[in-house]
Amino acid sequence: MFCTKTVSALTWAGADIHLKRLLSNRRLRSTVTSTSTTTRSERADHDGSLDGSHRVQAASQTPGRKRANGTNAFSVDFEQTREAYKSKDSLELLRSLVVFKLCSYDFLVDKNQEIMDLGKKVLGEKAFDQLMKMTFYGQFVAGEDHRAIKPLIQKNQAFGVGSVLDYSVEEDISQEQSERSETPSSATAAGNESIGGDHREETKHEAHTLFGDSQRGLNGARTYFHADEVKCDQHMETFIKCIKASGGSSMDGFSAIKMTALGRPQFLLQFSEVLMKWQRFFTFLASQQGKDGMEVLEQRLELAQLQELLTKLGTKGDFYGWFTAKQAESTGYIDMLDWNSLIDDRAKTSDLLVVPNVELGELEPLMLRFTAEEEKQLQRILQRLDILAKHALENNVRLMVDAEQTYFQPAISRVTLQMQRIHNREKPIIFNTYQCYLKEAFDNVTVDVELSKREGWHFAAKLVRGAYMYQERERAREIGYEDPINPDYESTNRMYHRCLDYVLDEIALNRNANVMVASHNEDTVKHTLKRMNELGLLPTENQVFFGQLLGMCDQISFPLGQAGFPVYKYVPYGPVSEVMPYLSRRAQENRGFMKGAQKERDLLWKELKRRLLSGELLYTPAY
Repeated sequence: MFCTKTVSALTWAGADIHLKRLLSNRRLRSTVTSTSTTTRSERADHDGSLDGSHRVQAASQTPGRKRANGTNAFSVDFEQTREAYKSKDSLELLRSLVVFKLCSYDFLVDKNQEIMDLGKKVLGEKAFDQLMKMTFYGQFVAGEDHRAIKPLIQKNQAFGVGSVLDYSVEEDISQEQSERSETPSSATAAGNESIGGDHREETKHEAHTLFGDSQRGLNGARTYFHADEVKCDQHMETFIKCIKASGGSSMDGFSAIKMTALGRPQFLLQFSEVLMKWQRFFTFLASQQGKDGMEVLEQRLELAQLQELLTKLGTKGDFYGWFTAKQAESTGYIDMLDWNSLIDDRAKTSDLLVVPNVELGELEPLMLRFTAEEEKQLQRILQRLDILAKHALENNVRLMVDAEQTYFQPAISRVTLQMQRIHNREKPIIFNTYQCYLKEAFDNVTVDVELSKREGWHFAAKLVRGAYMYQERERAREIGYEDPINPDYESTNRMYHRCLDYVLDEIALNRNANVMVASHNEDTVKHTLKRMNELGLLPTENQVFFGQLLGMCDQISFPLGQAGFPVYKYVPYGPVSEVMPYLSRRAQENRGFMKGAQKERDLLWKELKRRLLSGELLYTPAY
């Protein structure tokens, strides 16, 4: 029996009105013709292209907004514990209660690493591993390898919940190690050799002091630190195994990847700084034309004024000539996307890529420190991602590029977009992650959606609130720049819903976007369902997904899955001893949620009592 109830069909009948309002409100304008576009009719191929076993079969149905009056829409009831926990036996429910309660104590969370070290000494490694499997590891991790995780994945799938696989073995070092553990390299660690092939003897790179500073006081989620290209190839092979495990364990799954595993963190930091300088320069130029305070895509620079100002500042580049030559019909204006395209064409636009040097009081080349070696490092990252994307396509798996710290994120997003341009043409293979606790989150989403529309590929996003708030704020104070985080939780909620609404509107308007609502917030999930009803978006269209972490919020995931919505658990796996750092960090990141998870604990108690009173305490899930 599905945990659903019907909603008035008036929401469907009003969808056309809502869409007309969207069309009149959207003021996004394309200023440069796309180098390659697709016709809207090609999008029809996408609706049935990913045929997951947990989706509701409705091949004959037309999009919801075209439905006849009288058709009912879905709404999910998250209060029915029998349905929410039908995939769990009573011991699993009891374990959840114990683990959630322990995670609510600050002392245990703050000292979790010391407590685990002590436990290993007292119990011995074998007994300690068994204790972890009975408690924290068993709650949040699927198993030790791709064979061990299959039973859990198949059970979840039987109850309507898919998987995002993540091999969660962490490599982490201290700030001091990040500054001294790497030594200068020969110019090209891997040279022009093929990715995944034989490499020269391991060479190491020097970690810049700024990189060490950027780590001060941070204890974020997994970041890969490594000293050579060979290690990057090893990480790539690990991700390939994860992709194959995802494809072999379930239909229509996801596999998570970390960009810091595929390239040197120092390079990602350096590339991010280049991108941020270029973006800030555009913002400055927009302010000189009276465009500050406007939405980012509405900040359109008048080319003649731009050329005049830049000439006064000392540049010799012909911005006006470059952009008018690129435009099929000259508008006389450029926006952020046009501005960013200069970096894509950097081999031809070196004279245009200049930024102010505040100390010298003059313009300097943007790519001054972006040498031929950095260019090769970028190409090697793209090559590894290309290999992973091809494996994902072969195994009917999609790639979820995880978000990382803000000082890496501009480069991570840029590289991800490069791969989306290539691999998201026919269907969404690569998903980027947007952290909505950032003040710039909405700008990032709108710019990338508009880019996908101009170039004719599928926008695909995972929306999260973010996990590094305290660390990012501390770093901003120490280094002395503006706090990038929204001021409070409510403003983050508003940002999340604003980004989500924008993408949902885009799906309704053009059917060429996809979003995973990765949230443990029940209000956000309900908001999404409400908006889907308003816009006539059906779960069978497989364009709006939901995601939660394994072991958390089953009262949201399983009712959604049983009601036919595409919902996924983020499923970590790996050896106990090597995954414990992941669990330690998850405890730190989710301490606020764990302390506030009273409703989930209440529902677990309610279901245990119901089973006890009804004689179902020995209930075993049947699938």
